[in-house]
Amino acid sequence: MLAELIKQGFGEKEDLNCAEKILQGANIAYKLNLDKESLKLAAGFGGGMAIGDKCGALTAAIMVLGKLFVKDRAHESTLIKKLSKQLFDEYAKEMESIDCIPLKQKHATPELKCRNVVFKAAEVLDRIVEREMTA
Repeated sequence: MLAELIKQGFGEKEDLNCAEKILQGANIAYKLNLDKESLKLAAGFGGGMAIGDKCGALTAAIMVLGKLFVKDRAHESTLIKKLSKQLFDEYAKEMESIDCIPLKQKHATPELKCRNVVFKAAEVLDRIVEREMTA
């Protein structure tokens, strides 16, 4: 699904940041029906919100979880909290961090930039979405 799009280089030629790749790719992979204006919401989350904090790919993945699993607002159920925690926990277990700076230091390369970081976020998101959709 989404991971396959990222693996194929989705967003590279468009020069999308990590958060934009996840949200725009998920819009295609999961048929979210987000319009072009809504997709701009991820723009400021790249590069760990431009300060090297939480990975933009993960923050965008939470946007996707919200779109898929929240009916009206977060407080109507605990599911979004549970899924967000699963996302962070599974990602941290595999990548050893959820923060942009250490992820870049360990996993980014000049050639691929953060493609491996974004790909792993897409893989984890795919697993969660698949698990929840079949539950």
